[in-house]
Amino acid sequence: MTKNVIKSVSLPHVRVKGIRKPVILIQGGMGIRVSTPKLAAAVCRRGGIGTLSSAGLSEFYLDPDGKKIGARDAARYEVEDACARTRLNEPFVAMNIMVALKKDYKESVVGAIEGGVGAIISGAGNPTALPGIVRDAEALGSVALIPIVSSLKSARTICRKWWQSYGYVPDAIVIEGDKAGGHLGYSFEDIGKTDLLATYNEVRRFLDEFCAEKSVERVPVIVAGGIFFRGDIFYWVDQVGADGVQMGSRFAATVESGASPEFKQTIVEATEDDIVVCRKSPCGLPFRIIKDSPGYQEALANPKKAKCKFGYVLQKDKESGKFERCLAKDTCDYFCICSGLVSAVGRRSGRDALYTIGSRGYLINKIITVDELMDDLGIERT
Repeated sequence: MTKNVIKSVSLPHVRVKGIRKPVILIQGGMGIRVSTPKLAAAVCRRGGIGTLSSAGLSEFYLDPDGKKIGARDAARYEVEDACARTRLNEPFVAMNIMVALKKDYKESVVGAIEGGVGAIISGAGNPTALPGIVRDAEALGSVALIPIVSSLKSARTICRKWWQSYGYVPDAIVIEGDKAGGHLGYSFEDIGKTDLLATYNEVRRFLDEFCAEKSVERVPVIVAGGIFFRGDIFYWVDQVGADGVQMGSRFAATVESGASPEFKQTIVEATEDDIVVCRKSPCGLPFRIIKDSPGYQEALANPKKAKCKFGYVLQKDKESGKFERCLAKDTCDYFCICSGLVSAVGRRSGRDALYTIGSRGYLINKIITVDELMDDLGIERT
């Protein structure tokens, strides 16, 4: 798969929740607020699916008294802003809502729906309860539900649970390989040893059998993790048969991205050896970063200091039943990501910035606009 495999690709139209697109190109949802409404809207205007991230949004919205608002209102405001910025009659904006953010998960889903979201993309755990939340919000027929999986086991679990509990199948599935940035749905030991094509074939075969058995429409499959060049899109869609791709890293280094100037410049200057996977964030998952990130170096040098003060990644305490336990506060085995990611978009957090990027991020050598990126990818202007 190389950059110049093909100059022009005639791609099939794919339907997701009534929306037809020449091919599904999803801009990955990058938190905390690297995926801004400005970025998502720019992607939508070029025919892609612009994706916001619900992570940490309360840090960016204040009520009239200057206090942080709740996750529900923050998600609603973020989606409304992005939809307005598209300047389209029927905007299709997505929001990535991580299962691991248990404390705010339900409120973020409901708020996104209230804001007019077109799709909810959910990973970092199996979103088995998602259809129920959306059903209770009376939006099950209008919002596309797209889980992120890394294995056949996850896809099977989600599909069977959704059908058994809600009579519902995913509107699409994203298979994310181990070359992605941020959190990875694999054990640390398996990273670099997985085969995205083999996983795609397993999941595609299972979905075809499952949909035939339940007499429901075919579920589109989108691949993610390491997608970089136009040739990659052509390979997965035209040769393999995927319905589309999800791409994050290249959008992180666009003009419209919410990443700070320092973050973007660090991406541009990074070499292949600079991009590493650390064992686990407070979510309990491996996390890919640029190793020279000030926040990561701070955590290595002063592990006892690197404690979270935000509390987005909270676990439920067994005794109280409340979401009040953060693994980054309990042990030095986990490093704090919340404050580092807030700093990475130029906000003060009391900790140094943490920069995350995909394994092929070192190929980025300049900061460009979304339009320039879409042109390079061969995505036609609508």
